[in-house]
Formats: sequence, C-alpha cells, structure tokens
Amino acid sequence: MTSDKVTHAVAELKRSDIRITPQRYAILEYLIDSDNHPTADEIYQALVSRFPNMSVATVYNNLRLFTKIGFVKEMAYGDASSRFDFTSQQHYHAICESCGKIVDTFYPGLEDVEVAVEKLTGFQITEHRMELYGLCPECQKRLENE
Repeated sequence: MTSDKVTHAVAELKRSDIRITPQRYAILEYLIDSDNHPTADEIYQALVSRFPNMSVATVYNNLRLFTKIGFVKEMAYGDASSRFDFTSQQHYHAICESCGKIVDTFYPGLEDVEVAVEKLTGFQITEHRMELYGLCPECQKRLENE
C-alpha cells in the first residue's frame, strides 16, 4: 500500500515537472510511512544518516513543495513546531493533550457544515479541519497508575 502511495505521489511530481531527487523521494517515503505526523526536524533526524549532506532547509523546502502540490498538509498548533501529514483522503485528528500523540480519524466529510457556514456568514469556505482533544489510552493508563 505504501509503495502505491509513493508511486502515485512521484507520478504527480513528474506531471508537475518536478525532479525526483533521492532526498525528495526519501522525505516523501518517510512521510507516507510515518503515522506520527512528524515535524520537519524529526524527518531530518530520521534521514540525515542516509543523506549526510542534506540540510534541515532541504526538508522544509520539500515539505513546502509537497504542501503546495496538495498531498501534504501542514498542521500548525500554536507555538509548537508544525507537523506534516501525507494526505490521500479527507480525515480528522484525535490529539492527546498529555503526550501530543496524533491519530488519524476517518469520518464522513463535513461538507454540509461548510455549506451551512457559507450561508450563515457569507464566507466562501475553501477548507476545514477538525481536531478532537483528549487523553490517549497509554496516558489514561499512566494516570490511573499514579
């Protein structure tokens, strides 16, 4: 499944006349394989041993490119570092308030909410996101044992 996503993303990059460098491929592959919504620095730390000449700026630049193309979403939460999410379908996030773990949650789209908000406010809605906050099972257990 992962290789299908990488293949599809690479094909999309080629259609946009974007060169597929080994670093770009590795960043994309890492994002697709990762289920923890990594920061740019986490991606850099994971790949620097394979690409010693790669800089954090290279990671950021590629993430910005992937975001612009539309298959990566930047998730900014207050003052913390942005996290990045490879997105092949609309989904939402459950976020642990204790440890910061983020879990993808697939639920029917909320496009009807967008339409209602447009009618109520006159805004032209371009996108939405939903985040649910609470405690993950591991943090719940930890708190029970304290």
